[in-house]
Amino acid sequence: MRKKIIIIVSIITALILGRMFISYFNKTAGAKQKIAASKPAVTIGTIETANVRREYTATARVMAKYRVDVLARISGYLTKSFFKEGDFVKAGQILFEIEPQEYSYAAGRAKANLDNAKSQQLYYEKQLARYKELVANDFVARSDYDNVLAQRDAYRAQVQSMESAYRDAQRNLGYTKVKSPVDGRVGIIDVTVGNFVSMNSGPLTTINSADPMYITFTLESKDFADLVRIDGSANANREVEFIFSSGQKYKHKGLQDFYDNKVDESTGTITLRGTFPNPENELIQGEFGQIIIYSNKKDNMPMVPQAATMEDQVGLFVYVLDEENLPRMKYIKTMGQSGTNWIVSDGVSVGDTIITTGMQKVIPGNAVRIVENVAPDAVQKRNPNIFRKIIAKIKKIFSGGKTK
Repeated sequence: MRKKIIIIVSIITALILGRMFISYFNKTAGAKQKIAASKPAVTIGTIETANVRREYTATARVMAKYRVDVLARISGYLTKSFFKEGDFVKAGQILFEIEPQEYSYAAGRAKANLDNAKSQQLYYEKQLARYKELVANDFVARSDYDNVLAQRDAYRAQVQSMESAYRDAQRNLGYTKVKSPVDGRVGIIDVTVGNFVSMNSGPLTTINSADPMYITFTLESKDFADLVRIDGSANANREVEFIFSSGQKYKHKGLQDFYDNKVDESTGTITLRGTFPNPENELIQGEFGQIIIYSNKKDNMPMVPQAATMEDQVGLFVYVLDEENLPRMKYIKTMGQSGTNWIVSDGVSVGDTIITTGMQKVIPGNAVRIVENVAPDAVQKRNPNIFRKIIAKIKKIFSGGKTK
């Protein structure tokens, strides 16, 4: 019996010590779990590159290929208008008429003077032929022949002068019909019928060509240098797209076919131009929007998953892990997207380690817990069977080794 009591006391002591040990173990594990739980669980990834077409966006303005001010080239009263504002006209189409009577009379007088001079020239041409034969036979003096020759030459010169005067009078008469110099769309009529006009009156109206249209834009010199590097030439023609101020993309693509021969010293930008078809006349002179210019060849660029970025009032940013695996916030500049990734032009480098999920609870400079996924870690459950086994052992001792 004494032996059994000693065994029971030993078991109870072991039970108490075990209980104390388990309690200490649980407290230690719980503290560790609490510390671990205080660190936000995150997953990480490495910045890699992809071969993509570079694209740049810039503010742009629509310009007509031809913009022509229609001017009066003679003086007179404006008597007729042959179009409506906003009409599309063809080159050579008559737009206005300036009172023609004065110029018609002037052309008539010039024609009469020319005809008179021609008749005088013809008369002396015939006289010269006669005098040439007479002087050869000594029937007239040489001086008489010379006089006829001089008269013929004088009227020949006069004919040339009169022809010029007649052509000039016809030109002025033609200017009474003011014609369109180009195909295009007519703007507002600035001078209406009944007004006296002259070369100093300013434009009667303005014509803007409609198809094709130019769209000009400026790029930072470093961006243009990137395009030259990627395409291997500054003279490469590149695909461009236009976005209206409403945000709608123009359905026709254009071609960047011009760049300026200088960089603006005040802005550090260079002016480029794209040519766009405009068959439906959707592009209008002076309209503002945005243009996207694409490189012809592809370039290796850092890629960041869109899900790994966050945005504040400054812009897009990611969390990059430093040498001590502490998160640091870095803002990035993007230049479009490829699939579900941002194409990054600045902010991160290839090989940087970034947080890909779980960024919402991250505090810059505070430690994080890197896991395979952001699901909570399984909590290790305590196994109560150890106490049941000890109690069953005590019962066995008191029952003489018998258990139910």
